[in-house]
Amino acid sequence: MAKIITVGAAIQDVFLSQSDALTPVCESPEHCFARLDLGAKADVNQIHFATGGGATNAAVTFARQGHYVSFMGAIGHDPAGQAVLADLDKENIDTHLVRYSPKYSTGYSVLLLASNGERTILTYRGASTHYHEADFDLSDEDADWLYVSTLAGNMPMLHKLFHQAKRRDMKICFNPGKKELAQKDKLLGLLSDVDVLTLNKEEMQQLVSGDDLETLVRRGLNLVPVVLVTDGVNGSMASDGKTIVRALMYDDSPSIDRTGAGDAFASGFLSEWARSGNLKNSVIMGSANASSVVMKIGAKAGILYSGTPLHTMPIQEREL
Repeated sequence: MAKIITVGAAIQDVFLSQSDALTPVCESPEHCFARLDLGAKADVNQIHFATGGGATNAAVTFARQGHYVSFMGAIGHDPAGQAVLADLDKENIDTHLVRYSPKYSTGYSVLLLASNGERTILTYRGASTHYHEADFDLSDEDADWLYVSTLAGNMPMLHKLFHQAKRRDMKICFNPGKKELAQKDKLLGLLSDVDVLTLNKEEMQQLVSGDDLETLVRRGLNLVPVVLVTDGVNGSMASDGKTIVRALMYDDSPSIDRTGAGDAFASGFLSEWARSGNLKNSVIMGSANASSVVMKIGAKAGILYSGTPLHTMPIQEREL
């Protein structure tokens, strides 16, 4: 069992689905969208409340896989914040590092679910993007791993946390978001402290050049010791500098809701990597976790528990 601290967003999610108004309109197979006419009233036949945010989603994966987990993030004094805390408490996740924003409400998203599992998201980021450096401090914390999702592009905060983590002998797994990727030079400067970097293909292409997964992973190894790159239905690739693993889809069943799939893959990967250091098994765990999550509404409902039997999948491992 590892001790893991997750840092990042915590939000309330509301899913609206089963509506003819949310039927995808496709200009091409790669470009589909939801069309909601101004002034129209669209009926929905299902509503589902859940909580999300990359760091809380990851925390649930780690907890269900038997690790000891603390969540560090910001919420408001409101019902959405209480829902976040209730979900974390239910999973036995330590919340002593949670801070309350005196000004902003808890992050809140309304997700319009199409019949194909894709979604349009309306997001109020609130407290989850307004961080105060004094509230986020690792100087008195002990952990094996620091798992960091996006901090809304707050590079000074990331620098502080990474520096403190290294001084405390914590390893770092980083899943940066678009606001970190938009500051490429600063982000590259932070990666010298990172042990595991996980991104999707399009995100990785913002850091290194390359059209295929293997090129991206190999070039990513010049930045960090372990790289994981996902590519949606095309699977994933990972390397620890010794071997390289190429995996296709764990399951090819149609998804119900793709919310949290990336978080599930990254946290599933790290949950096994922190336990065994086995690259192939870590990719299998990440793939299985992501496949399970997309079969239920919400980012947490489908997260796997320790001991869940995993089946074989198309996967290859070879020396780098």
